[in-house]
Amino acid sequence: MPPRCDLCEALRITPWYYEDDLCWIAECEICEVPMVVWRQHGINPPADELATMHARLREVAGEHFGAIYIDDNMRNIPDHYHAHGRPEGGFWGRDFPAKRR
Repeated sequence: MPPRCDLCEALRITPWYYEDDLCWIAECEICEVPMVVWRQHGINPPADELATMHARLREVAGEHFGAIYIDDNMRNIPDHYHAHGRPEGGFWGRDFPAKRR
């Protein structure tokens, strides 16, 4: 682990929707969309783990936000795998038709 990684620290500063030994899913504090974070520090999860994380993200988004596309362009934290569930046809959380908590 690097000296300081916000995603490794996993502070609960926004609503959390899911967690297990592989990943956690919370609302991104910047984008206000659901975000899945790999519990291991790195950028290349194995294909089976990646598929599982994306499936969990879709499940959580479907229950709490709405339909998504997966955006795994790691803009602000490029050295720790995470992916955002962005609203279909949009980018920010406010673009979801109706967020359900």
